[in-house]
Amino acid sequence: MFVVTVLFEIETDHVEDFRAAVMRQAENSVSLEPDCHRFDVSIDGVNPAKFFLYEIYTDEPAFQTHLKSDHYADFNATTTPWVKHKASVRFESVLHIPAHM
Repeated sequence: MFVVTVLFEIETDHVEDFRAAVMRQAENSVSLEPDCHRFDVSIDGVNPAKFFLYEIYTDEPAFQTHLKSDHYADFNATTTPWVKHKASVRFESVLHIPAHM
């Protein structure tokens, strides 16, 4: 599996707008992309302007498909002006141990 993490810091006057947009983006990615297996959105407990995304795709080409999707293009165009800082890291998953339910 191909893993992408993204750390965003958002301009304080757009935190709620970004939160709504990134939640829609997560839902769209999982529901519209069969090769997007996970899209978690986390918010820093100390600084609510910091968001952390954890995404899992079948492989790197599936992630490239994600980047070319209409919903990603809309999200990126809408949110880019609100972003103070963005850092992305890509990983290849080597082990997954599911939690007990």
